[in-house]
Amino acid sequence: MLAMPRLRLPDGSTTELPEGEPVGSALGAGAIAARVDGDLRDLSFVPAADSAVEPVDAASEDGLHVLRHSAAHVLAQAVCDLYPGTHYAIGPAIEDGFYYDLEPPTALSAGDLNRIEQRMRKIVKQDQPFVREELSRADALERFAAQPFKREIIGSLDPDEVAAADSVSVYANGEWSDLCLGPHVPSTGRLRAFKLTHLAGAYWRGDEHNPQLTRVYGTAWASQEDLDAYLHRQEEAERRDHRKIGLELDLFSFPDEIGSGLAVFHPRGGLVRRIMEDYSRERHQAGGYEFVNTPHITKSDLFETSGHLQWFAEGMFPPMELDGGAQYYLKPMNCPMHILIYRSRTRSYRELPLRLFEFGSVYRYEKSGTIHGLTRVRGMTQDDAHIFCAKEQMAGELASLLTFVLDLLRDYGLSDFYLELSTRPEGKAVGTDDEWEEATETLRIAAQGMDLELVMDEGGGTFYGPKISVQARDAIGRTWQMSTIQVDFQLPQRFDLHFAGDDNARHRPIMIHRALFGSVERFFGVLTEHYAGAFPLWLAPEQVRLAPVADRHVDHANHLASRLRAEGLRPFVDVSKESVGKKIRAAQLMKAPYTLVIGDRELESGAYTVRDRAGTETGAVTYERLVSTLKDEAATRSLAQSSFEA
Repeated sequence: MLAMPRLRLPDGSTTELPEGEPVGSALGAGAIAARVDGDLRDLSFVPAADSAVEPVDAASEDGLHVLRHSAAHVLAQAVCDLYPGTHYAIGPAIEDGFYYDLEPPTALSAGDLNRIEQRMRKIVKQDQPFVREELSRADALERFAAQPFKREIIGSLDPDEVAAADSVSVYANGEWSDLCLGPHVPSTGRLRAFKLTHLAGAYWRGDEHNPQLTRVYGTAWASQEDLDAYLHRQEEAERRDHRKIGLELDLFSFPDEIGSGLAVFHPRGGLVRRIMEDYSRERHQAGGYEFVNTPHITKSDLFETSGHLQWFAEGMFPPMELDGGAQYYLKPMNCPMHILIYRSRTRSYRELPLRLFEFGSVYRYEKSGTIHGLTRVRGMTQDDAHIFCAKEQMAGELASLLTFVLDLLRDYGLSDFYLELSTRPEGKAVGTDDEWEEATETLRIAAQGMDLELVMDEGGGTFYGPKISVQARDAIGRTWQMSTIQVDFQLPQRFDLHFAGDDNARHRPIMIHRALFGSVERFFGVLTEHYAGAFPLWLAPEQVRLAPVADRHVDHANHLASRLRAEGLRPFVDVSKESVGKKIRAAQLMKAPYTLVIGDRELESGAYTVRDRAGTETGAVTYERLVSTLKDEAATRSLAQSSFEA
């Protein structure tokens, strides 16, 4: 009698699977793949023994990964069909989509995407099955004889691993095949909602000395409704792009003469930045932080002691040789210099926790291809705090820090958070297992006390300690990493830090690294996109725009502006020769929170019609009511615009 494996399903029930039958035959029609004993498998997988089986739905995280990976194969297949002689490299699923790196015989352009997509739809309509094959290394090399990138991948596989399995996995659909671990959807007909989005250049294996390939990007979803919603979000994200808004609102720029990834802030952007920083300073002062300042360069010895030259050198600018050959580095982080401030004299337990804070400029060598507006730069200002405390103070300080961070982010208008806990990186860390375990557990307890979702990021910590990252969702649901809090047992040891305890003995402090904005530049970019440039009144570079109807009204507008400035408000007078209608339009384009038209009626009555961003107008607003309403809205950092009704 043939043995029949028993499958345990998610609801706890079991079913017998006839020998040789695939797991897909025991699952519902909605499944596109399966998890078998925790491993993601094709529906065609045949278990050899009793197994726990879970169906994978197309809309699940696993399902979307499988859909997108399968769509990448169909993309490469379509390009090979349309452009014979194409060499194909790799095509993974990525967040929200997929890509494939290709070397076609002729250059591709954005105009080719529609043609490729139509060919993909033809392949989907044919409902070609994805068939897994196991080939020997020799057979795989023969199968991909005309594909140099695939042959290179096969040649780079671990010989022992290949020998142990005696095979290389390949997936075929139609006349096309690809080297792949899988899994895939059962057939191309399951790919119902996808779209190609754009092209980019990419070096093979990320090495600029290798051939440059064409990377074709696309997105795939479980349903057309999901795809449409994603495309709408992308359109909204493009509308909110801080690089575009920064140009339109005259906030900042990246002059070629200065260099890639190095921003200059214009007066309007500089004003917003100053307001952001000033409020942060105010809150830090109230929170018991002490302000420090450190230089932009230092001798290499400092980063050798800290370990950054060992673990972080690829992210640092090259050294400068000065003083007879001594090497100086632009600082990529502030923590070693804050350590030297702590170490400048003997510290007592009575001084702890010692909270040092700095808006410190740092410089990191980001590759040109990774630079992105203000959110990925080479020169940045970190709102850096380093807290030195006794071990018994650590738990309380972490809880207090998280509360401080979340409250301050809420003041800037971000309120939808979850926390991410990053643990020890494999092979790139210093310190004992016990130290890492204690630091990680203390962070975990502090995070759980915030009553927020906690997500694990295994192996994502820095070389010297685990960290909590505050992940914030913006107005259109995108997630941004904001503040980070790291527990560090290592740098106090490397710099031999001590404090005198109440027992007169020497004790080692714990160091907590904390960046609240991350960097001022990045936070500026995130807020710009969150608000789509329409900053709340307290952050707006101009709070009220005055539009004189004619030249004879300019003096009154200027006088009114002076009075408003004396009240601590930020007015702007439009003295252009344009019509009132165009001035109002200009105010809308510059996203001014409020606009006042100044004409004969206003001069006679001393009252004004106030127009808000939405176009709502309120008439007969007195100067006193105007000022009190604006000051109240700014002081409370309100996200809603005010009503000027009496």
